[in-house]
Amino acid sequence: MANKDISKDVLNVVKKKTGKSVTSKDIEKIANGVKPSTLQSEAQLRQLIKQVSGLVNVKVSEETINDIVQAVKSSKLDTNNMQQLMNMMLGKK
Repeated sequence: MANKDISKDVLNVVKKKTGKSVTSKDIEKIANGVKPSTLQSEAQLRQLIKQVSGLVNVKVSEETINDIVQAVKSSKLDTNNMQQLMNMMLGKK
């Protein structure tokens, strides 16, 4: 049940931020390829950012990609805890 709420929250945030509608299947397709190691590898993290930006058809500058990579690397997130990462991205505590 909680996963469904998060899924709706993610889709709403994407739509609000980009003006683009994305289906839960689109998100799941990308999410299924994400592993904790993805967030620990700069190359894999950059690839993930580009996949997501391509999904919503929003160009992300190299500077923004660098900022995202730096934020993930400097965060104290447990990369095995995807719930914690999702909450951070959605601005929840």
